[in-house]
Amino acid sequence: MKLAVVILNWNGQSLLKQFLPKIVQYSPEATIYVADNASTDDSVAYIQTNFPEVKIIINNANYGFAGGYNEALQQINADVYALVNSDIEVTPNWLQPIIDTFKNEPKTAIIQPKMLDFKNKEYFEYAGAAGGFIDKYGYPFCRGRLFDTIEKDNGQYDDSIEIFWASGACFFIKAPVYHDLKGFDADFFAHQEEIDLCWRAINLGHTIKYVPTSVVYHVGGATLQQGNPKKTELNFRNSLYMLTKNLPNSVLYRTLFIRMVLDGIAGVQFLTKGKPAHFFAILKAHVTFYQYFSKNIKKRGSFQNASYYKIKSIVYAYFIKGGTVFEKLV
Repeated sequence: MKLAVVILNWNGQSLLKQFLPKIVQYSPEATIYVADNASTDDSVAYIQTNFPEVKIIINNANYGFAGGYNEALQQINADVYALVNSDIEVTPNWLQPIIDTFKNEPKTAIIQPKMLDFKNKEYFEYAGAAGGFIDKYGYPFCRGRLFDTIEKDNGQYDDSIEIFWASGACFFIKAPVYHDLKGFDADFFAHQEEIDLCWRAINLGHTIKYVPTSVVYHVGGATLQQGNPKKTELNFRNSLYMLTKNLPNSVLYRTLFIRMVLDGIAGVQFLTKGKPAHFFAILKAHVTFYQYFSKNIKKRGSFQNASYYKIKSIVYAYFIKGGTVFEKLV
């Protein structure tokens, strides 16, 4: 199996200095690439000088996460792509469990490793934790992370299971599946494009797995901090894009309406907390959603899986019923 580890970089020289050495050290099974999104720092020169074995692909603009990988992966010949954020610390033998799973399970098309917090290594990390799911209204959550509640890793999620989505921070996908799906939706730019890709893969009958014997540590927020209004805008907008593209026909408009009402409630909460920039970020997300609605409707596939969600409402389960641990939700 030909495996390519591909690190997307944009002005991340300091992160490459910190994390690239271990990726090189612990990835003898793979060819390592850095896909550079038109950085203006010395990232490329640093790699060329210090890691001549790492191959460099230079995109001619900053295409974001989605477009950046789409551009770069056209130039890489491999059976499996490992898409790895520049702020990921890998561990010894992180690749072999992934390779074994792909070899032994032909239906498995996408895999996520166990993702722990680099800053607090006994705890799961926000972006992916122990594998992702969504509720009926498209709100994502993880085993080990519900909204801002992060669980300590006590081995409670050391079972390899099917999940709904794998975190883009460390995302393994079979190359033919990636290209069959035409890659990430570049209109997302960044945030939730991996959930959209996973949803489209499931609609085509592929399986997504969480493999806990592969362990990585993620810094998180190294490019766009959690409290940044732009992050809020992208998350709310892209979630609506994703629902428009993938919801079953029978519930499409009703679910979108309810979701937008819930978004409005979230916006009011931002105002009451003295965060008007986030309120306007949600408003902007909705305006853009309307502008691109017809375009996203045309992206719908011929089949949408009706059993896509884990629970009806994670918002209700968490904020009303007080369910803060994944195991108590199901």
